[in-house]
Amino acid sequence: MSAGYGGVVADLIAELGRLPGVGPKSAQRIAFYILNSDPADVSRLANALLEVKAKVRFCEVCGNVAEGARCRICEDPRRNESQLCVVEEPKDVVAIERTREFRGRYHVLGGAINPIDGVGPDDLRIRELMTRLASGVVTEVILATDPNVEGEATAAYLSRLLTSMDVAVTRLASGLPVGGDLEYADEVTLGRAFEGRVRLNA
Repeated sequence: MSAGYGGVVADLIAELGRLPGVGPKSAQRIAFYILNSDPADVSRLANALLEVKAKVRFCEVCGNVAEGARCRICEDPRRNESQLCVVEEPKDVVAIERTREFRGRYHVLGGAINPIDGVGPDDLRIRELMTRLASGVVTEVILATDPNVEGEATAAYLSRLLTSMDVAVTRLASGLPVGGDLEYADEVTLGRAFEGRVRLNA
């Protein structure tokens, strides 16, 4: 899509096009938005990108993003240490925190098992998870991987792995979104909705 543009403009479009979810047309739109922006705004964006790479790392305990050795959740003494919620990515921590329903701690795997992409159990932070559970403090492990094929495979693998440990292993309930139509639901979502069905009469 950068054909027809030369030099730095083509380079910018090419680099933006490498971002996840940004196609060639979007990359071109963003590039021209930047070109038409105030230099001060562009400087702030550039500085933010440089700062996040310089200052942000992954928490040594849970794998969440952090500006120090530990993230703010692992540093919070008010969190319930007996509950550990296992998620795929740091963005999943943010999603769960927005609900204000969970007050335990997290463990970020860094992805999901995906043989097609060459991602196996050894590529995830499963060894670190087992080390954390060895202390005996955690009594419940909540598997909150995505409700897709890769997430289900990861949850099934972890569930088998944890059967020998003295912890309750639970899986986040998932099903049909409110306002959705059955015809648009995928097989995994619909199957989980059936598994998680509840009785309405006494």
